[in-house]
Amino acid sequence: MSTSTAASDQTELARPPQSTVKVIRAAVLGTVVEYYDFGIYGYMAAILATHFFVATDDTTALLNTFAAFAVAFFLRIPGGIFFGHIGDKYGRKKSLTYTILLMAVATAGIGMLPTYATLGVWATAVLVLCRCLQGFAAGGELSGANAFVSEHAPPQHRAFHTSFVNTGTYLGSLFASLVALSLTATFSMETIDAWAWRVPFLISLVIGLVGLYIRSQLHETEQFEAVQESDEIEQAKYPVTDVVRHAWRQILLVVGLGAMIVGGYYICSVYAASYLQTEGGHSPTVALTSTCIAMVAAVISLPIGGRMGDRFGRKPVFFLSSGVVALLTIPAFILMRDGAMVPAMAAQSVLAFFIGLNNGVSFSTYAELFRARYRYTGIALANNFTNMVMGGTAPFIATLLIKLTGNNLAPAGFLLFTALLSLVATFFLTETRGKELEL
Repeated sequence: MSTSTAASDQTELARPPQSTVKVIRAAVLGTVVEYYDFGIYGYMAAILATHFFVATDDTTALLNTFAAFAVAFFLRIPGGIFFGHIGDKYGRKKSLTYTILLMAVATAGIGMLPTYATLGVWATAVLVLCRCLQGFAAGGELSGANAFVSEHAPPQHRAFHTSFVNTGTYLGSLFASLVALSLTATFSMETIDAWAWRVPFLISLVIGLVGLYIRSQLHETEQFEAVQESDEIEQAKYPVTDVVRHAWRQILLVVGLGAMIVGGYYICSVYAASYLQTEGGHSPTVALTSTCIAMVAAVISLPIGGRMGDRFGRKPVFFLSSGVVALLTIPAFILMRDGAMVPAMAAQSVLAFFIGLNNGVSFSTYAELFRARYRYTGIALANNFTNMVMGGTAPFIATLLIKLTGNNLAPAGFLLFTALLSLVATFFLTETRGKELEL
């Protein structure tokens, strides 16, 4: 009997089977916390700019706020390496417990901070520190949650199952936009400016603790336990060096495949809410409502993409979604800039739908590209590099492009670039549908 089979048999005798719904639910909650935390910072950027950054004009203050937004993404790589090391060496569950706790505490900390008027530059410094802790925690969250679910899912349904984990990214952003929308609808701007801006950040602590409790009820994946039994975990003392040495081609491929998912997510959610107001002339209520609808469209498209990926293959979905976004990006931005309310909202939602379709097959593909002994680290390293270069910087780059070029369609060029990069990467992908995950 093989080591893997023996480990599996011992596991089955030692504990009852773990339901798929329970696994997916625990993974989704963590990604909801992560993307709620990142989203709420973006939606509250204008308020944070006035409370924590002093500048000669509003645009510069907003750029400073988005720069702090981007800084967190530079911490995602060391965070991914750190939590990937824990996940690959000591268990996926243990690592995912630490990430959700750190993320919730860091976000709640922003809601408790004294402002620049009270602490001066120290308030700005602590805000940036909290953002860095968010980024560090986020570096291990989404990648680990997807590795966890991928290792539980049957091969014929792997993309469909992991697509639900990725709905957490959009549900988190949707929840953040709904909270921001409710805030503007419930309180006056004076009240928001005085104290109510803190409420959305404090909410993170509540949902984070709920997610922590649910994750504590899970047990480890059989694949990780099989690797432990085979002693491969001892052979790979540092998973990051192992994955870079043996799977650098897969890392580059994941970076390319994820370019549009990452860049598109932050352009269509965090940045679009600002673009609809500053360039489209729409009210904050319209902009946030449009973003909520766009996130719903993405949530709907994710499992559709996953189901399509399981039936027709990963490559056709990557080709379809990235190709459509490449064709529609510029027309969609023209509608968001010049169109009336309904066409502008529809344009944002169409882009979000096809980006979500792409995302529906993404992490199942990533899991199928890496071996179990460094899967967590490999996915985290590649995905976080993409997030650093094309995700966290997206709102800053989009705002800066308009300022440098004077062309308010310039942000469309950034999204178009990410779509083309994903399209090219798909040509180099070997189909992985139905593949058994390697130890």
